[in-house]
Amino acid sequence: MTLTFGSFPSLNCCWAALLIEECVRNGVDTFCMASGSRSAPLTLAVAENPKAKGIMHFDERGAAYYALGLISATRKPCAVITTSGTAAANLFPAVVEASKRKLPLIVLTADRPPELRSTGAHQTIDQVKMFGDYVRWFYEFPCPDAAIVPEFVLTTVDQAVFQARGELSGPVHLNCMYREPLTPVQAKDIPEGYFKNLQRWRKSSTVFTHYNKTPASEIPLNISGIVDQIKHIHHGIIVAGKLADGDRQSVLNLAEKLNWPLFPDISSGLRLGCKHRNVIAYFDQLLLSSKFKNALRPEGVLHLGGRMTSKRWYEFIDEARPQHYIMVLNHPLRNDPLHMVTARVQSDISVFCDEVSRALPAQTNGNPLRRWSAHNTSVDAVISEFLKKRNTLSEVQTARLITELIPEGDCLFSSNSMPIRDLDMYAAAGKSAVTVEEGQTVTAASNRGASGIDGIIAAAAGFCAGKNRRTTLLIGDLAFLYDLNSLALFKNVKQPVIIVILNNNGGGIFSFLPIHGLTQKYEQCFGTPHNLTFQAAADLFGFKYARPQSADEFASAYKAALHARASSIIEVLNDRTANLEVHTALQQMIARAIDAQMHKANGDIPWPKKARRPKPQYAGRNAARTRILNTKKQTA
Repeated sequence: MTLTFGSFPSLNCCWAALLIEECVRNGVDTFCMASGSRSAPLTLAVAENPKAKGIMHFDERGAAYYALGLISATRKPCAVITTSGTAAANLFPAVVEASKRKLPLIVLTADRPPELRSTGAHQTIDQVKMFGDYVRWFYEFPCPDAAIVPEFVLTTVDQAVFQARGELSGPVHLNCMYREPLTPVQAKDIPEGYFKNLQRWRKSSTVFTHYNKTPASEIPLNISGIVDQIKHIHHGIIVAGKLADGDRQSVLNLAEKLNWPLFPDISSGLRLGCKHRNVIAYFDQLLLSSKFKNALRPEGVLHLGGRMTSKRWYEFIDEARPQHYIMVLNHPLRNDPLHMVTARVQSDISVFCDEVSRALPAQTNGNPLRRWSAHNTSVDAVISEFLKKRNTLSEVQTARLITELIPEGDCLFSSNSMPIRDLDMYAAAGKSAVTVEEGQTVTAASNRGASGIDGIIAAAAGFCAGKNRRTTLLIGDLAFLYDLNSLALFKNVKQPVIIVILNNNGGGIFSFLPIHGLTQKYEQCFGTPHNLTFQAAADLFGFKYARPQSADEFASAYKAALHARASSIIEVLNDRTANLEVHTALQQMIARAIDAQMHKANGDIPWPKKARRPKPQYAGRNAARTRILNTKKQTA
């Protein structure tokens, strides 16, 4: 792009235009914005740049979470622009989430000039390093000044984007001070010859400063020590947390090579629509069986990718304390809440799995995974039988039905709290044995960085827009209320969304926690009933609406939503006490079934059998002496 430098009415507009143009050249071409006066130079620069896409939203928090959804879907950096004061502070939750999930969010906050700080000026707070260590890099632009060369703006943007996309990717913060005039009026403050050193840049379409780095996948990986450890693990488990799209097939190949069971988290991409023989989809529910847990006791665990949703897994592994706990992540941060990781590898998951697969001999110990699959199939059968006998629309039933009915190629976005747990525990394992390539299975996503319930609707909207695929959002009533105004963001989304609200009139997850029943103030302080339903919200934002009363009615409503061109809200009303009873009854049935199956198999867990050591061969006088001793024992 060739900027028309003579058209800038002021230095404010000039610097803002240079900043936005250099962002675009760095691949940051989408800007989520909330309107404001102090940020006007930035907002107008986006509007006037033909290669920049601006998305306006009236809520800064929602705009930031929408940006996170876009980044999650596209793996490209995205920017958010706000005015000064509490507008900037509203970005904090999304900045924390971006930091925890290593998402390259470019935060552009407008600010007051130095002379207005600490003076009581309106809409002025301390924005210097306001996000603390949650950003990878902070820089404060001075007020635009003709004494500062324009290249300064470009090189600062280049450094910011490089930091955001670095080895430890994450959010960066550029705080931009502006004096008035903030509107595009002729200020005549740009001196002649100001752009003399930008001729090459003006005529090109590339960035001013090029940063080069070697991709992690091209760095030789020394895994000889890890391979040696894995060779000596006879009873091993692979657990898969969140994986990148290109990692999944490599993970499956390694599991097959090792002949180890693979426990997939809902975020792994291997929990839905994948019937690979090594995948034990219902591992969390298998751990309900005391006999299964007592017999499991792995010697080693290979943990690939992010954290697991299952609390039962962490409780079990904390008690089991295997000799080897090998963790592989594509970043340098610690992910070890139980302090048991014995070996930590920083690598792309696919690179690690491919290297280990090449270095290891194939396991030839029969096929013990048949028994693993038998236990897994038993859990699936118990869940199906339990729900078939109950046509009531429980939260378990809703999660199960969604995963049975959602078409391959769609996206499934889950809120935190109970929705993601119900999906992780009870989602159908898969309708067909499909490959795990992108676009052929259901893509599962969530905000599992800080695991909060804020910004869920906005993040789902951004994810749907970024993937450009129909998306189902499973969300609780409090999370829906918390982010209600972000329903307006779906006007920017081409594909329809189906929002399924689990409305249990309050904080349903607290029913599963120790605080339940221990205080007379439980309902007031933790249940927090709101006594609201959401048809009016659907009408307000132009969504189709259904409130099914049974499992059959839900299936019909969901199928209708799949065929509709417009977005839909399906509200499922539930009683918190009944919901707890359903979970408890189902889990008791699963535990009894697996206990009985384990008893029938004499408590056997189908581990590969250890190779027997050959008996020692004696020679010479030692061998003769052994024969003499054995003869004396027999005679005696």
